Amino acid sequence: MTNFKAYLVGGAVRDRLLGRPVRERDFVVVEATPEQLLALGFRQVGADFPVFLHPVTQDEYALARTERKTRPGYRGFVVHAAPDVTLAEDLRRRDLTINALAEDESGRVIDCFGGLADLEARVLRHVSDAFCEDPVRILRVARFAARFADLGFTIAPETLALMGAMVKAGEVDALVPERVWQELDKALAEPKPSRFFEVLRQCGALARLFPEVDRLWGVPQPLKWHPEVDTGVHAMLVLDMSARLSDRTEVRFAALGHDLGKGTTPAEILPGHKGHEERSVDLIQALCARFRVPTRYRELAVIAARYHGLVHKIGELRPGTILEVLEGADAFRRPERFALMLKVCEADYRGRLGYEERHYDQGDLWRACQAAAQGVDAGAIARATVAADPTVTTLPALPATGNDPGPGRPGAPSTQEPVSGSDPGPAGLPRSAGRIAERLRTARIDAIRAVLAREELAPAPD
Repeated sequence: MTNFKAYLVGGAVRDRLLGRPVRERDFVVVEATPEQLLALGFRQVGADFPVFLHPVTQDEYALARTERKTRPGYRGFVVHAAPDVTLAEDLRRRDLTINALAEDESGRVIDCFGGLADLEARVLRHVSDAFCEDPVRILRVARFAARFADLGFTIAPETLALMGAMVKAGEVDALVPERVWQELDKALAEPKPSRFFEVLRQCGALARLFPEVDRLWGVPQPLKWHPEVDTGVHAMLVLDMSARLSDRTEVRFAALGHDLGKGTTPAEILPGHKGHEERSVDLIQALCARFRVPTRYRELAVIAARYHGLVHKIGELRPGTILEVLEGADAFRRPERFALMLKVCEADYRGRLGYEERHYDQGDLWRACQAAAQGVDAGAIARATVAADPTVTTLPALPATGNDPGPGRPGAPSTQEPVSGSDPGPAGLPRSAGRIAERLRTARIDAIRAVLAREELAPAPD
C-alpha cells in the first residue's frame, strides 16, 4: 500500500493460530496520515481516533496510536495517532498478549510481547501496566476466559492480581451501565458463561458490579433437591446448562437471574427459600433498571423467576392453577416466549449434580397443556353463548384466535357495551362476555385435565 504498511492484528491473528473461524479482520496502519488513506478511497469513521473502512472489503484500518490516561474510567484517555507511532507502540496498549499479535502482508507473525508462547501455554496475560488504565479490560479478560474455557485457558496470577488491585482502586465503579451490559451480553453468548462470573468473583469485581449474583455463594439449599447445596454453584450450573440448551442470550440471562432471591432469604428459614420467586423478580427488575437491560431480556427473566417453581411442580397442580400460570405467563398470546421460559426451567432442573442428562418431563407436559388449552375454540363458545341468550343482539369482541387471557387479567380483550336488555356480568363485563369467559375457562380446564389424566410425573426440585 504505497509508502505505508498495514498489519492484520488482534483477534483475527489469534483465532487463526488457534484454528478457529476468523469473523472480523482489523488492521493497523503505520507511517500513514489520514489524508493518504482518504485519497485512496477509505472512509473515516469514529470520533475518538482515526479509523477507516476499506473501500472494497469494509475492513477496519486504524492508524497506529498510543494512549495516555488522564482521568478515571474507560473514557479518560488522550489518543495520539501519527506516522511516527510504531507497530510495537500500538500493540503495547492492547489488553492481552494473545491479542497483541500482528501479521504482515506475507503472513509472517510479529510477536513483540510473548503472545505466541502464551497461546501455546493457554494463558491470558496482560501486555503491560497500561492494562490498569481501562477497567473494561477486567470484563474482557473474564469474557475471554469464558470463550476459551474449552481450550483450558487460565489467567496469569499477575494479571489476576492486577485486576484485583484495579477493583480496590475503584476503577470498575467508573464504568457506565451501557458498557457493562455490552460486555455482559457478549459473555452470555460464550460457550461457558459461568467462567465470566467466576473470574469477576475471583478479582472482587462481581460484588461491585453484580452484588445480586455475588451473594448467592455460601447460601445453602436442601440437599434432597440440590446435591451441589451451594446456591452460587447451582446458579452457575444452571447458566451453563442454559448455554447447552439455547443460543439465545435472553434465555441465559433469565437462567442467571431465576434464583437471585435466594441470596436474600432470611437466615432463620434456611436451607428453605420460601418466597424466593418474588424476591428474585424484584432483584431482576432492579438489575435491569441499573444496567438498562433490553425489555425482552427483562420480561423473560421476570416470568421465569416468578413461575419456575410452579412449572417444576406441574404434576402436583390443579388444572385451574395450570391455566392461571399459562395466562399469567401470557402463553397464549406469546407462545414463543413461553417456550423460552420452559428452556430456562429445564436448565434449572438439569443444572444440578447428577441431573445433567435427565429428560425434563415437565416441559413436555406444559407444552401439551398449553396446546390443549389453546386448541379450545373460543369463537364457537362465544357464538353458542350468545345464541343461548335472546336478550343479546351483538357478539362481544374476541381475538381472532379466541385465545384471550380471561376477564380481569392484563391484556384481556375489550368487549362492546351491553345492548338494551342485557345485564352486566362478572367484573363489570356485559353478561354475555362474562359467560363466554367462564365457559372458555371451564373448557380449557377440562382440556388440561384430560392431558393430566394421561401423565404421571416424578417430584421436581424446590
